[in-house]
Amino acid sequence: MASKAAHKRLTKEYVAMQKEPPPFVWACPDEKNILTWNYLIRGPPDSPFAGGEYHGVLLFPSEYPFKPPGIKMLTPSGRFQPDRRICFSMSDFHPGSWNPAWSVATILTGLLSFMLSDEMTTGSVTSSDAHKRVFAQRSHAWNILQPRFKEAFLEYCTQEPRALPNMGERSLGKPDATPAPLSTTTSISLSHAPGPIATVPIKKLGQPHDNLIPKPPAPGTGWAATWRQCILEKWRWGVLIALAVVVSRLSSSA
Repeated sequence: MASKAAHKRLTKEYVAMQKEPPPFVWACPDEKNILTWNYLIRGPPDSPFAGGEYHGVLLFPSEYPFKPPGIKMLTPSGRFQPDRRICFSMSDFHPGSWNPAWSVATILTGLLSFMLSDEMTTGSVTSSDAHKRVFAQRSHAWNILQPRFKEAFLEYCTQEPRALPNMGERSLGKPDATPAPLSTTTSISLSHAPGPIATVPIKKLGQPHDNLIPKPPAPGTGWAATWRQCILEKWRWGVLIALAVVVSRLSSSA
């Protein structure tokens, strides 16, 4: 059962996730237990995971945010062992390095950066970039056959993978996708909350999500626009690589 502090914090973080989701990441709590969150990671372009769709779970302790969560990736990726806890500095393998100021968004951004690195750890596997690309191509077809994926992300069980609310448009100088207004959400009970049953807005399953799909990029204005976009892309990857190095060093020193 979630403590009052954990329930309050996770409810706040879900609202924040709806308003400003991190690039290539989306997550929501299980409707029956707020301590279990399902997440989706989309492989960034120009990476071996490009086009991939990776489903996983965050398993929060009742003492959150004072203790870190367990982290699993369920979709085969060529980077992590499916359905096995992953060891890195923001997971429950390293409670000593945990910072209570970190959030769901921070954890998943760190996990994505760690995924893009080559560091080996408990729960990781070794594979070539070519194998990772094959896993990425097969990931969506694998996901939509899994009951856990269907239960958590029914609206993403489409023939082709759907864009997440934030597919990195801001880093490319493009407008972000507009999240759904609160009026289009419904409330579900989180029965593992202490005291009176609380509610958190959850998007209706099966409801059209056109407003969550990023708008197509504006037509190019020539070679200058293409060159500018290329520079922005390289800058973004430089930041991600730097973050991956920091996370790796924290994990090694813990």
